[in-house]
Amino acid sequence: MQEKRTPWYKNAVFYEVSARAYFDSNGDGIGDIKGVTMKLDYIKQLGVDCIWLLPIFPSPLVDDGYDISDYYNIHPDLGSIADFRELIEETHQRGMRIIADLVVNHTSDQCEWFKQAEADENSPYRDYYVWSDSDQRYADARIIFVDTETSNWSWSEKAQKYYWHRFYACQPDLNYDNPAVREEMKNIMRFWLDMGIDGFRADAVPYLIEREGTNCENLPETHAYLKEMRKLIDEEYPDCILLAEANQWPQDLRPYFANGDEFHMAFQFPLMPRIFKALAKSDCSPIIEILNMTPEIPDACQWCTFLRNHDELTLEMVTEEDRQFLWNFYAPVKRMRQNLGIRRRLAPLLDGEPRKIELLNAILFSLPGSPIIYYGDEIGMGDNIYLEDRDGVRTPMQWTDGKNAGFSNAGEDSLYLPVIKSDQFSYTKINVAAQLEDPHSLFHHIRHLLEIRKQNPVWAEGSYEITYNEEYPALLTIKRTDGTNTIVTFHNLSDKTIPIELSMTGFAERKLVDLVQGTDLKESKLELSPYSYLWLIEQ
Repeated sequence: MQEKRTPWYKNAVFYEVSARAYFDSNGDGIGDIKGVTMKLDYIKQLGVDCIWLLPIFPSPLVDDGYDISDYYNIHPDLGSIADFRELIEETHQRGMRIIADLVVNHTSDQCEWFKQAEADENSPYRDYYVWSDSDQRYADARIIFVDTETSNWSWSEKAQKYYWHRFYACQPDLNYDNPAVREEMKNIMRFWLDMGIDGFRADAVPYLIEREGTNCENLPETHAYLKEMRKLIDEEYPDCILLAEANQWPQDLRPYFANGDEFHMAFQFPLMPRIFKALAKSDCSPIIEILNMTPEIPDACQWCTFLRNHDELTLEMVTEEDRQFLWNFYAPVKRMRQNLGIRRRLAPLLDGEPRKIELLNAILFSLPGSPIIYYGDEIGMGDNIYLEDRDGVRTPMQWTDGKNAGFSNAGEDSLYLPVIKSDQFSYTKINVAAQLEDPHSLFHHIRHLLEIRKQNPVWAEGSYEITYNEEYPALLTIKRTDGTNTIVTFHNLSDKTIPIELSMTGFAERKLVDLVQGTDLKESKLELSPYSYLWLIEQ
């Protein structure tokens, strides 16, 4: 009888990379695909299994590349198709995989399809988009970019009609009621999968279809098309994956897995802000509550968990009261806030305190799901809230304490964004070279935790049990077991020392090993210092 094989993505560590921000190989001030290829050994050293590459397509860059003007090419700033093929090959040679962003919901208004659609009502591209004589249709759909948009409709002078967009006005939505659009997106998928990538992170998938009298999110017709995309993957590229970006409540996220025949993975959006709330309140109950609300998913599926990414720290999936609390706690300066979120990186959110950064990563790696690390967070990079939109968390990777943080040889004025120079987070203090040399650096702590996680597949497939301690609400205890191995992790979310009695956890009289220290545990009564954690495995 053949042994059941665990799908690769269930025990994978993902690393989110912006080619533009990572390394400039040709001295023009802009990171590029060759630059990512040159840094693959560093990514491998961290313990990454799969790189998620942010959009690389031609684009006017109003929305950092999520406004695509040509789905079948590479942005000239970033390189060529040949460069991308080389990146895929070199990634695979190192035993890693790579997935690319696929913007399914909309194009740029500079896309040739939209230009033709606007210019000629008889063009086949007119029906690639959603048009109306009135801006009152689909009135129940919320506006997502509340800081910049007042309507989901914009007027086209050329077409003399309104067109529909769920994001910026320069990002008209595609019309998935048109079979030609459905086939076009499948052809785009094939084009890149044939090049050798290992799947897609599919952007903004809840919004594909519009129906009157609904909020135009998570509709059955949308799920029907997403299943068509999955069928293509299963039949033609069976070892590749689809990862859903659907910022929804847990009960609305569950259908994106369907019966294991829609997405392989989905981001666990609602969990992320509750990790920050738990830390702010020194009380782990927000984490427990959201996990209790999260339905079971099919065996072959997996959550993708994260602390930060390239967007604002979204507070869409929290109550209004919690949103105000998190804004006041983590974003006291109005400039730190954007839309319904916070435009800050992980380290500044935690006042640059290494023990808090390490603690939240330890929690992330202990919870169900495959973790994603945002480039630069592994060294505690800072942000620049005075840059526009979400650019403050998309600044150049800090490689050294030399010119332009070792990111580029270009003149400082030529950089696509300025490097971080603020006192606390300056590249002269926080950079890869310094952390590689220091065995006690944040980088080495994160790398060590990832190594432990990978060596113990119970974290990928095991069941979990979380214990709430009423006497010590700041103590987050997570037990993971797969029938063969049992791991228990303790995390102190407070600035006070917490006593732990192993006899109270069901682990008395058993041989336990401290996974982080690699030593046998001698005591049954322990003390967990402020913002620290303990990972134990039963031998």
